[in-house]
Amino acid sequence: MPTELDKLQGTWRVTSLETDGSSMSPAILSSVSITVRGDRFKSVGMGQTYAGTIALFPRKKPKAFDVLFTSGLPEGMRNRGIYMLDGDTLTVCLATRGNARPRSFRTRPDSGLTLETLQRGRAARKQTRSREFVSPPLNRLAFDISDIGAQTEIEGEWQMISAVLNGNPLADDMVRWCKRLTHGDVTQIVAGPQTMLDARFTLDPTRGVIDYVNRSGVNKGKAQAGIYELVDGILRICTAAPGDERPAGFESSKGDGRSFTVWRRAE
Repeated sequence: MPTELDKLQGTWRVTSLETDGSSMSPAILSSVSITVRGDRFKSVGMGQTYAGTIALFPRKKPKAFDVLFTSGLPEGMRNRGIYMLDGDTLTVCLATRGNARPRSFRTRPDSGLTLETLQRGRAARKQTRSREFVSPPLNRLAFDISDIGAQTEIEGEWQMISAVLNGNPLADDMVRWCKRLTHGDVTQIVAGPQTMLDARFTLDPTRGVIDYVNRSGVNKGKAQAGIYELVDGILRICTAAPGDERPAGFESSKGDGRSFTVWRRAE
């Protein structure tokens, strides 16, 4: 008799996605797919590839699952969710931050929840109108901290212009989803529903240096050294991999582990 995990095997197309109460355009989702093989999954679309493992808890009400990302930008992050399986239609609600599992299949502003509907195989495109995804305003972002430091010159919300990660330019259709949200001495980079960076930081404007201590993810507790420049509203940041020396310039080559990102203040 097939197990619950057996029923999830194969390729699924994402037909709808809602985060914090805002829906993504169906046109953007048309290329997004998730493939499950055994207890491993691979997600492809919006310029990025993620992979990880999945654990199911079908006896819970509602049925529950955990995912652990093993590659891609969210590597090392564990998310908890709930799911419903109805033939070839899979509905999941996933918490993108914190350890609390969703209780129902809905999202709301500042919930940190993502609601997805997936169809096995090729999904028929529905001609329905949908609001474009908008990142939650900074004052509604849950930073989960009680001792926020003083504001700095990079306070606020920033839209990514470009990025080079480990020498690889980030695809344009992924760049448009990335925002940097800074509150006091805490900064986060989010790409749609996923948090890519969650760190405390210090700035030294006289030297143009920035230092991170990661609060979550595979680099939790690790420090990273970087440089930054803010000119005419354009912010450039280049950071080294944990344990590596501070970059001398704003560049990233293949294999160096650096991230070089460029941002403008969000309107």
